[in-house]
Amino acid sequence: MRLFSQDKIFLSTEDFFALHEGIAQSSDDPGIGLKLGNEERVERYDPVKLAAISARSFEDAVERVSRYKQLTCPEAIRVVQRGNESAIQFVWLLAHEKEPALLVDVCFAWIVSMAQRGIGRPISPKRVEFQRASVHREIYEAHFDCQVRFKAKQNALVFSKADMELPFVTHNADLLATVAPQLEAELRKQIAQKTFSEQVKGILKQLIAGQRPGIQDLARELHLSTRTLQRRLTDEGTTFQSLLDDARRELARHYLLHSTRELNETAYLLGYEDANSFFRAFHNWEGTSPGQWRLLQRTSHPRKERVGVA
Repeated sequence: MRLFSQDKIFLSTEDFFALHEGIAQSSDDPGIGLKLGNEERVERYDPVKLAAISARSFEDAVERVSRYKQLTCPEAIRVVQRGNESAIQFVWLLAHEKEPALLVDVCFAWIVSMAQRGIGRPISPKRVEFQRASVHREIYEAHFDCQVRFKAKQNALVFSKADMELPFVTHNADLLATVAPQLEAELRKQIAQKTFSEQVKGILKQLIAGQRPGIQDLARELHLSTRTLQRRLTDEGTTFQSLLDDARRELARHYLLHSTRELNETAYLLGYEDANSFFRAFHNWEGTSPGQWRLLQRTSHPRKERVGVA
């Protein structure tokens, strides 16, 4: 059985966001996103979810979802270590605007639901962080059974590192040995259609999201040794740093041209420690500041507003 042989339905990130906005507007239930994310769907119809629930641990499950998500959508799932905490973040790489609040609710609720099902008992995050203004706090705190912070820098689901290491009672080595190779084969098939440098740049764009990836991180994603990775980059006449700069530059242009994100947020998404570092890098690339470049591009190439039905 081939898991990816059926016809595919393609949807832009913009339309995907619009779908969730439509659901939120048509529902009178402020907790509809939590309910959608908490729905127990049958994983056998979704090979990525099947691999996740069959994983060894909560952490392994999130890593597998993050790796295999690139087969279906331009979404990066990052686990950012903060001392004894692990913050799970969802980053939409081709988003023109910020992701809808309902979509954040769905993603966060699904992660918690998957963790509880895999671990076999209730488990709660240490806290939930939302960028949005405070609204329906009691609903979120009741659902996640933890503190909820609003107006945070990033949307994040924060667990203790100890909880992330908890084993899954649903771990199924035989099933995982069947599903994972098919997912890996499909991943290799997609990657093989690109040059090695393009492959590297695509992976770096996912690793960059809010982080500063090193060559070891890249080698791990490619399942190569650092030495082999360096040799292959040298054979193509490039370097890790050059491709990292190219990936950041392409993402920067995309964010500035297609989104209304604040410049500080763009700097964070590109893995810079502060906005000034991003401004200096961007000036070296384009010869002007990010704000001026965005203004010039939008003046020269105004975006057409989407016409919707009220």
